[in-house]
Amino acid sequence: MLHKTRGIVLRAVKYGDTSLILSVFTELFGLQSYIVNGARSSKPKAAKGNLLQPGNILEMVVYHQDIKNIHRISEFKLGHIYTSVQLNVVKNTVALYIIELLQKCLKQPEQHLELYYFTENTLRYLDLAPMPAIANLPLYYTLKVGEQLGFRLNGHFSEYTPFLDLQEGTFTDLPPHHSYHLDPECSELTDRIFRCAGIPELVTITMNKDKRRRLLYAYLDFFQLHLPDFTEMHSPPILHEILDA
Repeated sequence: MLHKTRGIVLRAVKYGDTSLILSVFTELFGLQSYIVNGARSSKPKAAKGNLLQPGNILEMVVYHQDIKNIHRISEFKLGHIYTSVQLNVVKNTVALYIIELLQKCLKQPEQHLELYYFTENTLRYLDLAPMPAIANLPLYYTLKVGEQLGFRLNGHFSEYTPFLDLQEGTFTDLPPHHSYHLDPECSELTDRIFRCAGIPELVTITMNKDKRRRLLYAYLDFFQLHLPDFTEMHSPPILHEILDA
């Protein structure tokens, strides 16, 4: 049965001489795998592999049957044409971080409408955003993905609850008896980031590169505590090197 859906390419793997197998986070069906025949054709007019790069947003018509693990795409085109993400090394690295985080979090073919729309809007904003607005975007995106997946932060930073317990996801009055917690300064920054009404507000939050690095790794620890099969990510060291350059 044919369905129209939008999707974000997470991975493209060569298959045979001319085909690709795609991992796509779709609007309608969540994480899905598709085979695209002829995507790597030597004929320029026939090849569409450049449209299927990780991070690209697609408009697709797909064949879908719940009993199948891999599906076919009837037709596809770009749902958004990037103007700077693929040319700007900083924006491209942030986009790759977003894609890798989704790869680590999405394991089952379940619809996640809010997460899909949030991710697509984030990638669109990243493409158009001025450079000063980008540095805190990975932190904000990571916290909001956690919220979408069901382990949001509870409570708020205050003089009475100055510590964020990452194991419990709660702001507390005293530091917990384990290492997975943030000091008052990092707890306050986290609360400010999490409470931003939208991505443009991130530009109002200033911090140095070391603080930003520390927070991101703490948030990834938070994911590991709440997602048992969450494995180490490869993009953060590259992300920090690029953002700090």
